[in-house]
Amino acid sequence: MSIVRPHVDDLTLDFKRGKMEVWPSLSFLDEDKVGTFQPHDDALVVTLRIGGYDVRRVLVDQGSRVEIMYPDLYKGLKLKPKDLANYDSPQLEFDRKTVVLKGQIRLPVQAGFEVVEVDFIVVDAYSPYTAIVARLWLHAVGAVYLTLHLKVKYPFGYQVKELVGIQSMAR
Repeated sequence: MSIVRPHVDDLTLDFKRGKMEVWPSLSFLDEDKVGTFQPHDDALVVTLRIGGYDVRRVLVDQGSRVEIMYPDLYKGLKLKPKDLANYDSPQLEFDRKTVVLKGQIRLPVQAGFEVVEVDFIVVDAYSPYTAIVARLWLHAVGAVYLTLHLKVKYPFGYQVKELVGIQSMAR
């Protein structure tokens, strides 16, 4: 069992005010693997609500430092070049190739009840994914993930919410 908790103790006691607050723990147990084919080396692929639409095949990748949007999603959201802001760099090395960037766009990304504004860099390159959410999104939501369990967990109030990866999409 591995337990991860960002910035908050699992139990907060305030004896001066006579109250006790219990904060949920973001943890992954063996039971969290139920429903996955084990062993595996699959990526964590989820469905998120982006720009008001349910978007499948979104890769969760802590190794990326920027959020990426691929042409399928760009076209599916009916975005136009006028919707894009310039990005500081005209090129990005991605997947060992230099990729020309179309621009940048800020869109709301919703996981459950949690909505975060995300700056996506729009690239003109093929990918089996529609988008990549990276460290910035994970940190904004306060999320942790484990690819072994194919889950993302994040605090929401006094609860722990989770996104379950779709293993068949990752294959």
